[in-house]
Amino acid sequence: MTTTAAPARPGGDSALPPAGLSRLWHRQLNRYPETGPRSVYLGITVLATVILYYEFYVQGAVATQIIRDFGFSFRAFVFVQIIGAAVGACASVFAGLADRWGRANLVVGGLLITGLIILAGLPNVTGRAGYTVLFALLSVVEGIVLVATPALIRDFSPQVGRATAMGFWALGPVLGSLLVTEVSSFTLDDHPDWRFQFHVCGIVGLVVFGITLFGLRELSPALRDQLMVNMRDRALIEARAAGLDTEKALKGHWRQILRLDVVGSAFAISTYLLLYYTLVGFTVVYFATVYGYSEARANALANWYWIANACTLVVIGLLSDRLRVRKPFMIVGTVIGLVGAALFALSATEHQSYYTLAGYFVLSSCGAAMAYAPWMASFTETVEKHNPAATATGLAIYGWTVRIVVTAALAVFTLAVPATSTLVDKAPPIQAMQGEDPLSFSILTGLDPATAKALAAQPTPEPAVLAKALSTVAVIEGASQSKARGVAETITSGQAAAAQAVDPATLAALKADPTDRAAGSKAAQQIQKSLGVPQSQALRLLTDLGDPSVQANLTAAQKYGADLRKSSTAFTPEQLATLRADGKAVARAAEESPGQWQTWWWVCAAGQLVFLPFVFLMAGRWSPRRAREDEQAHEEMVQRELASLRQAEGV
Repeated sequence: MTTTAAPARPGGDSALPPAGLSRLWHRQLNRYPETGPRSVYLGITVLATVILYYEFYVQGAVATQIIRDFGFSFRAFVFVQIIGAAVGACASVFAGLADRWGRANLVVGGLLITGLIILAGLPNVTGRAGYTVLFALLSVVEGIVLVATPALIRDFSPQVGRATAMGFWALGPVLGSLLVTEVSSFTLDDHPDWRFQFHVCGIVGLVVFGITLFGLRELSPALRDQLMVNMRDRALIEARAAGLDTEKALKGHWRQILRLDVVGSAFAISTYLLLYYTLVGFTVVYFATVYGYSEARANALANWYWIANACTLVVIGLLSDRLRVRKPFMIVGTVIGLVGAALFALSATEHQSYYTLAGYFVLSSCGAAMAYAPWMASFTETVEKHNPAATATGLAIYGWTVRIVVTAALAVFTLAVPATSTLVDKAPPIQAMQGEDPLSFSILTGLDPATAKALAAQPTPEPAVLAKALSTVAVIEGASQSKARGVAETITSGQAAAAQAVDPATLAALKADPTDRAAGSKAAQQIQKSLGVPQSQALRLLTDLGDPSVQANLTAAQKYGADLRKSSTAFTPEQLATLRADGKAVARAAEESPGQWQTWWWVCAAGQLVFLPFVFLMAGRWSPRRAREDEQAHEEMVQRELASLRQAEGV
C-alpha cells in the first residue's frame, strides 16, 4: 500500500468541516475524532437510542387503557404488535441498504418522525385502524434505528472498548423501558388518561431531536469501513482512508455476511430476548390479570428489572473490555439469567410477594445484561472478521432476525395464553362490580347455580335451599365449617322458623325470665300454629331456642340472611346480566391464566438455552492471555504497516 495520509488538523474533526446550515445534513467526519468529541458523539447516540425506545415502549405502560379506549380485543391488540414487528423487520433490512445515506441522518430523521407520532399522532387517532397504521410507522423507524445506532456506536469504538460502548448502547432499550415505568408509576394516579404519557414522551422526543440535529456526526465511509482494534490504530486508519475504494470494499458484502456465525448468532440472541420483549409489552397485562396489580404497581415492579439491567450492562462491558474476552461472560450470564427466569416462571402459579418477585427480576435482568453487552461486542467483531465495511449489513441481519422471531413469538403467544384474552376483554366490568361491593359480589359468585336459581324462583325458599345458601355465605365470610353447619341446622331443624313464629314481646319475656310459664305456653302455641307441628315438637323447638349455642347460630343466620338479601339488590340489572353472561368464562380464565403464563415463561427460558451453543461460533478468545497476545500481534502489524507507509512516502 503506497497511499499518503493527509496530516491531521490538531483538535479538528474533519479536513473541510461543513459550514452554516449544511451542517444539518452533511455530518461526515474525514478524521477520526479525539476522545472528547468522540465521547460526545457516543453520548448523543446513546441518548437518541434511549428516547426512541422510550417512544416505542410507552404504550406498554397503559396497554389496558388503550385496549379499553379503542375497543381492542386483547388478541387484536397483540396483532398490532405483530404488524409492528413485521414491518420493523423490513425496515431493518432497508436501513442496511440505505446506510450510505448517512447513519446519523437516519437517526435524526427518525427522532423527528417518532416525536410527532407520539406527541400529536397516536393521542389524537379516533379508531383502531388509525392507531394500527401509526404504530406500524413507529415500528418502521424503530427497525431502522436498531441498525443505525449500534452501527454508529461500532464506528466510534475500537474493538478494545467495544463491550463498554455496546453496554452503553444497550442502555437504550433498557433506559427507555425504565423511563416508561418511572414516569408512569409516578404520574398515572394524578393523570390517569393514557394520552398524558404520550404527550410527555413526545415532548421529550422532540427535545432530543433538536440535540441530535445540531450535535450528531458520523465517520466517513472510508474511515468506518476499516477494522480498528484500539485507538493506536488511528494513524493507520486515516492513512489507509485516503486510498480506500469504499464501493469495492462493499462488493459481495451480503454473500460475505450471510454465514452461520452471523445469522445463527442473530437468531440465538433473538430467542434469548423473548423474555425481555414479553416484559416490555405485557408486564402490566400479566401482573394485572394474574396478580391483580394496578398499572402503577406493575410498572413500579418492572423498575427493578430495568435498573438492575442498566447497571449490569455498564459494569460487565467494562469488565469484558478489561479482560479482553466476551464468551465467558455470555455463558455465565445465560446461566444466571436461566435461574432467574425459572424462578419467575414458577411464581406464576405459586404467588410470591412483591419483593420476592423483584428479586427474581434482578437475578434474571443481571444475567441477561451479562450476556448481552459482550454479545453485541462479539457480534460486531464477528461481522468485522468477514468484512469491516459490512457492519450495517450485519446489523441489518440482526435487526431483521430479531423482529421476525418476535413476530412469530407474538403469534404463538396469543395461542399460549388464551385466558388472558378473556380476562382483558371481559373481566373489567366484572372486576368493577367486585370493587363496588366485594361482599355482595363474593356471595353472588360463590353460590352454586342451582341454589341461586332456586332462591330467585321462590319468594320463600325451601328450608334445604335456604340452609345451603346461608352455609355458603357463612364460609364466604370466613366462618368455619362447623359454624356453617350450625347455621344450616338452625334452618333445617326449624329453629329459625320457630324463632320467627314467636312475637318479640313474648321472646323478650322469656329471655328475661325463662321460668315464665305464661310466656312459655304462649310461645309454644305460636310455634305450633305457625309451623303446623305437634305440641311436643313445638315445646322441643322452644327449649332449643334457650340454648346459648342455638342463639348464637340464630344470630349468625340472621346476619348471613341479611347479607344474602342485600346481594340480590346490590347491582343493576345490566351488571347482573353481564355477570351471568361472562362470569363463568372470566372465573375459568382467572383459574387457567397463571398456568398458561407459566408455560409461556418456560418457553422464554428455553429460548435462553438455544442461545448457548451459538456462543462457540462467534469471534473472540476464551482466555484473556490469548486475547492479549492477539492484540500484541495486531499492534506489531500496525507498526510494520505504518513504517512501510512512511518509507513509501519518503520515496
